Amino acid sequence: MEDAFARSIPEVLDHFGVDPTKGLSDTQVVQHGRLYGINVLPEDKRAPFWKLVLKQFDDLLVKILIAAAVISFILALVNGETGLMAFLEPSVILLILAANAAVGVITETNAEKALEELRAYQADVATVLRNGCFSILPATELVPGDIVEVSVGCKIPADMRMIEMLSSQVRVDQAILTGESSSVEKELKTTTTTNAVYQDKTNILFSGTVMVAGRARAVVVGVGPNTAMGNIRDSMMQTEDEATPLKKKLDEFGTFLAKVIAGICVLVWIVNIGHFRDPAHGGFLRGAIHYFKIAVALAVAAIPEGLPAVVTTCLALGTKRMARLNAIVRSLPSVETLGCTTVICSDKTGTLTTNMMSVAKVCVVESAQRSPAATEYSVSGTTYAPEGIIFDNTGMQIDFPAQLPCLLHIAMCSALCNESTLQYNPDKGKYEKIGESTEVALRVFAEKVGLPGFNSMPSALNMLSNHERASYCNHYWEEQFRKMDVLEFSRDRKMMSVLCSRNQLNVLFSKGAPESIVARCTTILCNDDGSIVPLTADIRAELASRFHSFAGKETLRCLALALKWMPSGQQMLSFDDERDLTFIGLVGMLDPPRDEVRNAMLSCMTAGIRVIVVTGDNKSTAESLCRKIGAFDHMIEFSERSYTASEFEELPPLQQTLALQRMALFTRVEPSHKRMLVEALQNQNEVVAMTGDGVNDAPALKKADIGIAMGSGTAVAKSASDMVLADDNFASIVAAVAEGRAIYNNTKQFIRYMISSNIGEVVCIFVAAVLGIPDTLAPVQLLWVNLVTDGLPATAIGFNKQDSDVMKAKPRKVNEAVVTGWLFFRYLVIGAYVGLATVAGFIWWFVYADSGPKLPYVELMNFDTCPTRETTYPCSIFDDRHPSTVSMTVLVVVEMFNALNNLSENQSLLVVPPWSNMWLVASIIITMLLHILILYVHPLSVLFSVTPLSWDDWMVVFYLSIPVIIIDEVLKFFSRNPIGLRFRLWFRRSDLLPKREVRDK
Repeated sequence: MEDAFARSIPEVLDHFGVDPTKGLSDTQVVQHGRLYGINVLPEDKRAPFWKLVLKQFDDLLVKILIAAAVISFILALVNGETGLMAFLEPSVILLILAANAAVGVITETNAEKALEELRAYQADVATVLRNGCFSILPATELVPGDIVEVSVGCKIPADMRMIEMLSSQVRVDQAILTGESSSVEKELKTTTTTNAVYQDKTNILFSGTVMVAGRARAVVVGVGPNTAMGNIRDSMMQTEDEATPLKKKLDEFGTFLAKVIAGICVLVWIVNIGHFRDPAHGGFLRGAIHYFKIAVALAVAAIPEGLPAVVTTCLALGTKRMARLNAIVRSLPSVETLGCTTVICSDKTGTLTTNMMSVAKVCVVESAQRSPAATEYSVSGTTYAPEGIIFDNTGMQIDFPAQLPCLLHIAMCSALCNESTLQYNPDKGKYEKIGESTEVALRVFAEKVGLPGFNSMPSALNMLSNHERASYCNHYWEEQFRKMDVLEFSRDRKMMSVLCSRNQLNVLFSKGAPESIVARCTTILCNDDGSIVPLTADIRAELASRFHSFAGKETLRCLALALKWMPSGQQMLSFDDERDLTFIGLVGMLDPPRDEVRNAMLSCMTAGIRVIVVTGDNKSTAESLCRKIGAFDHMIEFSERSYTASEFEELPPLQQTLALQRMALFTRVEPSHKRMLVEALQNQNEVVAMTGDGVNDAPALKKADIGIAMGSGTAVAKSASDMVLADDNFASIVAAVAEGRAIYNNTKQFIRYMISSNIGEVVCIFVAAVLGIPDTLAPVQLLWVNLVTDGLPATAIGFNKQDSDVMKAKPRKVNEAVVTGWLFFRYLVIGAYVGLATVAGFIWWFVYADSGPKLPYVELMNFDTCPTRETTYPCSIFDDRHPSTVSMTVLVVVEMFNALNNLSENQSLLVVPPWSNMWLVASIIITMLLHILILYVHPLSVLFSVTPLSWDDWMVVFYLSIPVIIIDEVLKFFSRNPIGLRFRLWFRRSDLLPKREVRDK
């Protein structure tokens, strides 16, 4: 029944055919179970394991590699090759792809826990009226129409419409659903609000929320998936994971690279058609197969097999650094997403605030003889920890607050007129509440005031253990006064009173709404001398003015406190006793903002990141908080930047679009609104980070580009998020964004490094094929270069230092190409040199090397006709491993120098020297040692078809490799200086790598 909140109690009962005095019959229970279903959130259908495995291979480059491996395998069989060498290349390729797939499957199977943990918020049992008798049943057996009784501490077992209040008031903590900072009062009357949100449905008890005050009976109107919790689950089920900006750009690059590879492979094959009939191949078909193998080798060379592993490693390194900043990353790709975040939608309660109600201001009457008569005290401390200082209106610290009569009696009233509990949780290392947050705030204030008669108060209290300190002063007053009777809070009186006895003296303590308490007061307690004087009209007006200042301008939640001396023999209280009270003080409470939030807000503005505060609280309270944390500091007028969910929904589409571009505050929201906000911002091509801690935040966290949960938040929120803030500190997000930007810059650098290296390998094979010289590199040598010599330096580039101005730049655009046109040209030049240098090393050994045959260049080009004609040299010289060893070594060394080029995109090596990243230096040394190992250790040299090099060989390798630094220094100079501006602009007109809008909604 979706509109139960708008129906009267008889209408709801008639709809389900239930008698409120007897409940459902067994027959009705069975019928309703069939009709409405059971009270269990259904399990989500997970993708089978084999589908997860196949999904990891759904990538164009991966498919090309698989095809290359299969073709290599088939060609080896066709040629009758046997042994390890014949199948080494396809085996290594498949092994790499299997490892990458395993990582992907593990990540996905660990991610989807949020839907399971949502069930933890379902109640276990319920007190149900059936067949005229109450019984305790498993909550899963509830059906719509059941009459359920709930009391303080109960977890609501289903969505229920209240039909009877068994106490003077009923209050429910529904923060996990709506994000409201305080508990909500429930009532029986019908809700008439149009487009009612959860906060407006004051007669509905929502599944998973907790009763904090009172006792009531209600009829079940929604079970399982048809509850508020069920709606959250459905919203999470409908959310599909979107690829991160970097993943999208890499996918685009992969598609582009695949087309280029296909084109070059076909071109190499076509160029060599004339060589198919060469006698060396033994026929046209075998010649075609030979050059087809070269085309396959070219594909292997062009695809950076190590790229996924290196990207994953770099992101993993970033997560370790972010963990030190209290940002625990659950999804690796989300690390780089932080770098291009443009909007942070921050939950207010518990994220920007502590979610711990605290007394911030106290107003008492100092003396009736003065004007103004009232004075104010401010109180420090923003948590439930009994630690804080009281200051007077001049900002001076009050050393002994308990010596001031009004503060002392406010502390007594706070401790005695109170039903809550404050305790220390040693497992979590923090103080926790049981009961109403406003009452706990009063208990904490009593602890801050301390006890009278001790000169060492309150410093002596710090000597106690945390467990003893939690309620030491409160327990003192509870031992001094014996509670005789209580008048509970009611909506008509708006106050609560308690009768206490001490040494034959009876005292009535009252607390409640200021307008109700002050109206019942006839005298006041003066703070200067403890005297009691009449409450005059002037003082009454002054107190009203202070109350309006607290509640209006400062948006504090206010309570007034009073007392009355009662006859010594009185044992019971009546409502008539709540007259002629003595006013003792007014306290103002708030859910205080975190101390670090203001600076974090300013950092976000500097970095070009907009913050939108999202909350279930009312508009005025949230606007006051935004002023305190600086969210409105940059705005002259914020009337068009603050909207309630209802106001926003009523706007026409064009106005909604404009409102989204200006919005800084979104109030009175429910879970669907948060998700809607994220989607609307994403439709405007914003990269959205959503922070939150409650169950209500989970759908939006899952939908956002990066969901950020609080460490103290619910398990559901954490599981739906990409990142968890261990310290619940909004300021940690700013540090994480800076780290995310640095990680992206480093990721971009090593991608460019791998691109230029692979271009070199392609050029090497292509030029050799066009010139008609023997294969310069064997496929297994190309694999070695791609995996080991490319992988280590590329990973080390991830350790490049963060730029000092990383948080002064605006967020990068999500459609920004990883490699722009000018940069692609730069790396094309570098890659071309790498390839030409590799081929040059190969030719040098045949034509010029003292240890080589010193053949004329023409003989080298006609190597394939050697067996058919007479020569002065043996044809076996073309099978010598020396030339390919020189080529491979040139390729390795030139790529090591190229790695140094990538210490900075545009800065010279003279400005950013190699030792600025010692990890890179170490990786280059390790790579060279590994290369030397395969050259000079016999079994490895046979495996990789290489042979030891002489000193002269190494000198030639060095001379051919070092120019790559000089070439890149010249290109960097053009990038830095206006001389090359026109040259660069031509390339920027149209990026060589494809671009497209990242969102196709």
